[in-house]
Amino acid sequence: MKKPHNLKSPALTDAWTNLKATGAAQDTFEADPNRIAFADPEFMLRREVRGIRFQLELLKPDLAFQANNIENTVVVFGSARFKPQDVAEAALQAAKVSGDKETIRLAERDLRNAAYYEAARAFGRLVATYSNQQPADEQLYICTGGGPGVMEAANRGAFEAGAANIGLNITLPHEQHVNPYVTPSLQFQFHYFALRKMHFMMRAKALVAFPGGFGTLDELFEVITLVQTKKATPTPIILFGSTYWENLLNIDWLVEEGTISPEDRDLLIRVDDVESAWQAIADFYELRL
Repeated sequence: MKKPHNLKSPALTDAWTNLKATGAAQDTFEADPNRIAFADPEFMLRREVRGIRFQLELLKPDLAFQANNIENTVVVFGSARFKPQDVAEAALQAAKVSGDKETIRLAERDLRNAAYYEAARAFGRLVATYSNQQPADEQLYICTGGGPGVMEAANRGAFEAGAANIGLNITLPHEQHVNPYVTPSLQFQFHYFALRKMHFMMRAKALVAFPGGFGTLDELFEVITLVQTKKATPTPIILFGSTYWENLLNIDWLVEEGTISPEDRDLLIRVDDVESAWQAIADFYELRL
């Protein structure tokens, strides 16, 4: 029988649990009242110090971006589960050898979705190639959540073009390591989703959402809400893969029901190819390609 939920259980994962998940923590921290407060990890991980940790997660990446003169980013969201084309093809061949119908079905689905991985990779390369030719203050940096799948693909494309790129990773119960294509000095670990999402938006000149799950939707709707309510300046919000997004989001129905305004439909741009995604951004800012 499933145990009932405990009303006294904390709603948020504590910072100590998060630190252990990174593999950077020792087994225990010994309290030491004589240690200077900011050099005392046992003190810094207390629940009461959460507000200070908020400030630190905001400040640490901010200082790194300033040091690297990074002002403009193109943020790419999307599923962490999509695989590169060659990996998906090899998995399908292995599935066919096994003869298991369900395994084959899933491998065929993964191969179909690998097209999104390759598109994100090509998009990252396209943005980085353009950026490499611009003055420092006009360069655009690919920024992702730093994990696998679509995130890895966009970072990989920028890396292959010889450009620095950003990964804002989040520590999760199931380990998610930073993908190998993120520039080492621009990879950051977050405990708080809220601070991570703030950093996504602070320098974003455009956001491209590839198909994804709950995490992608969370990030996407955060951005839509900020732009809709004018808490953020108008920014291209691009949905890559019109069939996926039309099946998932019935925007016209929201208008019909009066839960959003007709003009809110214009907040979203749907595209089906990399060139159209990049052209939408170029048109918005009148970039000379």
